[in-house]
Amino acid sequence: MKFLHTSITVRRMEESLRFYTEVLGLEFERRRTIPENHAEIAFVRDPESGARVELTHWDGKESFEAGEQLDHLAFEVDDLDRFLLKVRAKEVRVAKEPYRLSGGSSRIAFILDPNDVWIELIERAPTRG
Repeated sequence: MKFLHTSITVRRMEESLRFYTEVLGLEFERRRTIPENHAEIAFVRDPESGARVELTHWDGKESFEAGEQLDHLAFEVDDLDRFLLKVRAKEVRVAKEPYRLSGGSSRIAFILDPNDVWIELIERAPTRG
């Protein structure tokens, strides 16, 4: 398993992108809308460590409670089905079964940690050689 990124919920995407790039010095990587989730995401990356932050803006979300800003942690797994079998045996709660987002080739699923923090599991599509 490989740690990929931390996702945080943001109130305003433009303001957040400016903060993470201009104030903290992270590099902009990419940005896209996810219509089926009513969300927009952007990735910024620390050029020194390679660590990534996913900024997530939810359409229509007006109020924010303390602690809601952490959206999820993401890990890459080689075999999503095998990994889910392993964690189910340890009574880990699966929040979302495997699926693909439109326009994407990776399979993703979500599990919950004991504190109800969402953990995204990403199985990359095989690369064509």
